[in-house]
Amino acid sequence: MKVHDVRYEHDLYSDAAIGDPYPHYAALRELGPAVWLTAHRCFAVARYADAREVLTDDVTFASGEGVGLNPVVNRLSRGTTLNSDGDEHAARRRLLAHRLTPRALRSMADDVASQAEAVVAAAVATGEVDGVRDLAQALPLSIVPDLVGWPESGRQHLLRWAGATFDALGPLNARSARATPAALGMMRFSRKVVRERSTLPGSMGSDVLAAADRGELDRSACPALMIDYLAPSLDTTISAISSALVLLARHPQQWDLLRADPSLVPNAVNEVVRLESPLRAFSRVATTSTKVGGQPVPAGSRVLVLYASANRDEREWDRPTELDVTRDASRQLGFGYGTHGCAGQGLARLETQSLLTALLRRVERLELTGDPVPAMNNIIKGWSSVPLRLVPDERRTDA
Repeated sequence: MKVHDVRYEHDLYSDAAIGDPYPHYAALRELGPAVWLTAHRCFAVARYADAREVLTDDVTFASGEGVGLNPVVNRLSRGTTLNSDGDEHAARRRLLAHRLTPRALRSMADDVASQAEAVVAAAVATGEVDGVRDLAQALPLSIVPDLVGWPESGRQHLLRWAGATFDALGPLNARSARATPAALGMMRFSRKVVRERSTLPGSMGSDVLAAADRGELDRSACPALMIDYLAPSLDTTISAISSALVLLARHPQQWDLLRADPSLVPNAVNEVVRLESPLRAFSRVATTSTKVGGQPVPAGSRVLVLYASANRDEREWDRPTELDVTRDASRQLGFGYGTHGCAGQGLARLETQSLLTALLRRVERLELTGDPVPAMNNIIKGWSSVPLRLVPDERRTDA
């Protein structure tokens, strides 16, 4: 078989494909382990075992030349934790690792739970809410900017900037072009924060500046490193919470299972992330001629790892398109895997679990009052609006 014999002609980043990507993913899984995408000039890896193989081998499949399909943005983002390899990547991760250890997250758990209770109490009092604005965005926005140290003056733009930062990592299409000015706006503001040293005391941002003061980090790398932790900590969590609300409203029997046994909540979060992966895909570059699932991949080829497809692979999962909160979905790839697994995934899990737990204490049923509106983003799978009615459980309201 020749390298490019197995091809797929459709644009995975068209509006239609972003709105409903799963038929495309199923077709790619059937075609083979590494399928040439004519529209994007790269190999798509859509099966679970092959995706995990690529993500595990960060020497053969490198991130240093960028993980997006936009060569301009890939060049601009070199040196971030996302777009670095080996010792450089490890050093950047190490700078803030102490902030996201299990022990550090345990120390935050009570505060996150308290914030979640406040968010849910306000939403239940309102009754009919937008699940994205009033729940999924409200909790991370009450926690992440303070943790990263983002000054109050720039917070009104955070959601737009963070979404644009991901959108710009797609291919050179109209969506990434529209997002680029906002993504650059976030970078300009971050440079201003570093220049003026206006990060909040005791925050991640202050740790980054202190590392630069000690000579452990070039000061020019500080703005991108702050964005590196801020944007993913918002968008992936907002996506996971929004998808959880939609799925549990559509599957009330699964909500009832959680009400009967709240210890299933961590399991449910993994299952939501498996079924509706926050990250669609990121790419790597093959550093040498290699094979993926027996399919030849030449050196220098860009390889697109489709997390959202791997998490629905029939070869790996029983009933892959069904929500089952009792399923062991701990091996899902929705937050990435291996060396480049999402550094903030522990925080994302904590926030999502805390919000669901708070809802379970107060809400008998989640009811959609209209059709959820998909968010159109090249990288993040999520919702821009989820019209939702929270039916209170009067017996538990004051629990």
